[in-house]
Amino acid sequence: MGWKAMANIVIVGTQWGDEGKGKIVDLLSDSADLIVRFQGGHNAGHTIVIGQEKFILHLIPSGILHPEKRCVIGNGVVVDPAALIEERAALEARGIQVRGRLSVSERAHLIMPYHRAIEKGSEKLKGARRIGTTGRGIGPAYADKMARIGIRMVDLLNPDLFRQKLAQNLSEINYFLEKLYKAKRIELEAVLKEYLAYGDQLKDCITDTSHLIHQAIEEGKHILFEGAQGTHLDVDHGTYPYVTSSSATAGGACTGTGIGPTRIHGVLGIAKAYTTRVGSGPFPTELNDEMGCKLQEKGKEFGATTGRPRRCGWFDAVLVRTAARINGLTSLAVTKLDVLDECPEVKLGIGYRLGRQTLKEMPSDIEKLERCVPIYETLPGWLQPTSGITTYAKLPAPAQNYLNRLSELTKTRIDLISTGSKRSETILLRNLFA
Repeated sequence: MGWKAMANIVIVGTQWGDEGKGKIVDLLSDSADLIVRFQGGHNAGHTIVIGQEKFILHLIPSGILHPEKRCVIGNGVVVDPAALIEERAALEARGIQVRGRLSVSERAHLIMPYHRAIEKGSEKLKGARRIGTTGRGIGPAYADKMARIGIRMVDLLNPDLFRQKLAQNLSEINYFLEKLYKAKRIELEAVLKEYLAYGDQLKDCITDTSHLIHQAIEEGKHILFEGAQGTHLDVDHGTYPYVTSSSATAGGACTGTGIGPTRIHGVLGIAKAYTTRVGSGPFPTELNDEMGCKLQEKGKEFGATTGRPRRCGWFDAVLVRTAARINGLTSLAVTKLDVLDECPEVKLGIGYRLGRQTLKEMPSDIEKLERCVPIYETLPGWLQPTSGITTYAKLPAPAQNYLNRLSELTKTRIDLISTGSKRSETILLRNLFA
């Protein structure tokens, strides 16, 4: 595939999220003018290390850490206004100017108190069938959006309409909360007062962000579209029902921001050098042994949002190859290569065995996927430190071989390799913004 200059790039996870997108977005934000978040909610957690400081962002795009960059929360994101205000205040307390640099789509839907109550009650009722959500109301907020009873950011600026919509919703929702979930009812006046106060604090940043993005495109500016979660948590293309409630694939960048697909010039997929997953759901290459524990410990695999330990396993090329196809990846960024430094051998999942069948593609049937046994290809490890290496030629030969094979199996070239959590611990093979 020939290389061409890119202006507008989408960044997506190619596994089950937690691939290290935060660092990559932060790194590429230096060359972008506008950084746009297009889906998910504050269930996402992006960790960025700058010098000796660590920042964990949930809603605000990672580009906010670069002075003079503009950031946008698109209409595809569901927003808990309290969480947004808290995150903004925490950043400004650390000297990061947010006001005047962050815009929030007036079409973005709000997470309401009843969304959190419904999610917690629903998960409790499911018992062993629970999905493993964060309990932050993300799914119910998206459900209301699709049911056309959602309340949007723009409604915060119209108190009469906000009251009307809230009253209509609570008349039905309180019945379910009390009768089905055995939870406390939500009082209209308390929520009205709380949320209109949020509106007063956020009114300066609520705007038509689709127009704002289009204007930037017309001016020839570089735009970075930032996704949360990963391809296999996408509500349409992931391991349903063990997925998130939004479009975490590249297509979500268009629907989640109000720009057309012809405005996208490249899609960068982020993949760990191994695989992790948080919560329930099938995971063919999962390691329930000492090696899995070592990957978890060395990779510090604990959720940035919840602190939950991540399940760990070998790299699954079927998983990432599927993501490459669905997203139309133009290249890959491979993160956490250094976590494999002490492995005598490394394995790549190249297919699945299902009974007597050999599969090269992921089955859509979740029960079949749960029964799949990985087919591995074993490569020698490098048993040398790669942490902090910034030049590809300086990587140990076995590490280069591993990356080359990973690229072959996923049918996607590698443009960037992360060898540590810091900005400087990166090998950049091509400048994506040319």
